Amino acid sequence: MGMPTLVLDPPPQALRELQESRRRSGLDRFDEIWEGVLHMVPAPLGEHADISQQLAVALDHPARAAGLFPTMSEFNLGDSEADFRVPDGGIHRARPRGVWHHTAALVMEILSPSDESWKKLPFYAAHEVDEVLIVDPVAHAIHWLALTDGEYREVQRSGLVDLGPSELAALIDWP
Repeated sequence: MGMPTLVLDPPPQALRELQESRRRSGLDRFDEIWEGVLHMVPAPLGEHADISQQLAVALDHPARAAGLFPTMSEFNLGDSEADFRVPDGGIHRARPRGVWHHTAALVMEILSPSDESWKKLPFYAAHEVDEVLIVDPVAHAIHWLALTDGEYREVQRSGLVDLGPSELAALIDWP
């Protein structure tokens, strides 16, 4: 397991070349900027994509039945390229348009080795995301969190869609 690395400005030529290579190959689509600090995020494992697809299918009907718009692929949550996160999927109150989304009704994070999903909660709270799903493929568990008084707390039932964490976890054919 690696460790976080901070490279002070100006970035060396090798880092600029790495960033350009990631941009050309599309690997930077998972990268995030946390208060001006670049977080280079590796592409997810195949198991991640498998679970993401299953969640997209399981959440589609309940979200649409509630008048919401599921977008179960990555999107930019934030107001500019100076500070944003890229959740694994989400559900929106209105049909999403454009590059930047200030908020979402729900965001989904699928845990990967060494990821920072739990550390994103304060950012999501500041952006008024109502609910967060944190999916743990190793434990075969779903943590369904709802924003209450500025903090996320686990709930047994969503306030947005007719579903709960144990019910959703039972629908997943865990890899």
